[in-house]
Amino acid sequence: MTTTRQAYGEDNFGFSTEQVHAGEVIDAEFGARITPIYLTAGFLFDSFDHAEARFAGEDGGLVYTRYANPTHTAVEAKLTAMERGVDSLLVASGQAAITVALLGILRSGDHFLSTPSLYEGSKTLFRENFERLGIEVEFVDDPHDLGEWKRRVRPNTRAIYGETIPNPKNDLIDIDLIAGFARAEGLPFVIDSTASTPYLIRPIEHGANIVVHSASKFLSGHGASLAGVVVDGGNFDWAAYPEKFPQFNTPAGGPSRPDSPTLVQKFGRKAYLEYTRLVIAGRFGPVLSPINAFLLQQGLETLSLRVERHCRNALAVATWLEQQPEVVSVDYPGLASNPSHAIALKHYPRGTGSVFGFTLAGGRDAARTVIDAVELFSRMSHMGDVRSLILHPASTSHAHLTDDERDALGIPQGLIRLSVGIEDDVDLLDDLERAFAALRRTPENLARSRHHPTLPLQSSDLVVSAE
Repeated sequence: MTTTRQAYGEDNFGFSTEQVHAGEVIDAEFGARITPIYLTAGFLFDSFDHAEARFAGEDGGLVYTRYANPTHTAVEAKLTAMERGVDSLLVASGQAAITVALLGILRSGDHFLSTPSLYEGSKTLFRENFERLGIEVEFVDDPHDLGEWKRRVRPNTRAIYGETIPNPKNDLIDIDLIAGFARAEGLPFVIDSTASTPYLIRPIEHGANIVVHSASKFLSGHGASLAGVVVDGGNFDWAAYPEKFPQFNTPAGGPSRPDSPTLVQKFGRKAYLEYTRLVIAGRFGPVLSPINAFLLQQGLETLSLRVERHCRNALAVATWLEQQPEVVSVDYPGLASNPSHAIALKHYPRGTGSVFGFTLAGGRDAARTVIDAVELFSRMSHMGDVRSLILHPASTSHAHLTDDERDALGIPQGLIRLSVGIEDDVDLLDDLERAFAALRRTPENLARSRHHPTLPLQSSDLVVSAE
């Protein structure tokens, strides 16, 4: 495998083998084993004619890093193999990935449907930024009610959107069900798989058409850089709906070249990704630095090892939290008590990720006490890091909403979001034990303990109350 000039990833090796080898092309001149960082804005042309051919896309060579770079190409090929797609596009962040993925499909006057539980940044992007572009989003109330999906489809509906493991509520969707609906309606299904990664699920194998990731999270794993990726499943028939998707079905050369091929005729199953790369990302310019692409490549090589540990630790923490009397609920599908557990067993046999919320009966004050008392958990607005992180959504990511809006979304003041890392689980539990001990020493909890004897009361509590 170390001498081939062909990119790896076409042999369908096991996941752990592919995450190391897929997409790599060994350097012919120096024999570098790791894909180098190509820090260059542009690429040389041999002649006038060579430059013309490059810009016409006739020889498939590189023109400018805004469109493609050898470091990016290697990482894109690795991600394509890991997700079982046909092509991928790296961009500067997860938010950029969502934006260009949808703008590759949607234009002013279009409408798309979305599952209700999403990362709040995505909702804000759709409701405010997309609305300014003349694109309307509509959120279904029950993602498992096919009748509701059907009722909401309009003549100008052009896409379906969702998340594999919604952040932070973890109310899972049945991907097979929604993908079947989208296919029957002739609509592409775009899904954000950031919280699951291809190690836990490959949405394309369940009927999704386009997968996006905030690669800054689990795919990179170390919280050192931003990145995003769009993966094309190549499994949507754009040519079957020329009126819905004219960008893929009209001459690519424009009105001046009516005899030129359409993108579907020229690129086949990769038509969507080529359009999104050249026309959307290439013109809007959310370019990923080759350095960040290299860091992403390094993270991908250990993805399965990290995610397996993330999931194991998360289940241990969620199980412990469920046993604490101060905890009202734990939103982790890996628990048998969780409403999404049946879908977890169906779609996520390797685990249900490590980002989830739990709600304290004491509300905002209790959340503040616990968050301020932890020492090992980092107070950060990130997720998917090897380090365990903790955050209060109601005062951070969802602070712009009213109390009623937060309650409707299941984001009460007592909700704490965890991103469980890969530390030793015993140390994470010890850290939470200390934080809950601090919670039990607060005057409010001491008072509640007097009225509710089932709440644990420690000897240190008696000292505090005596004072």
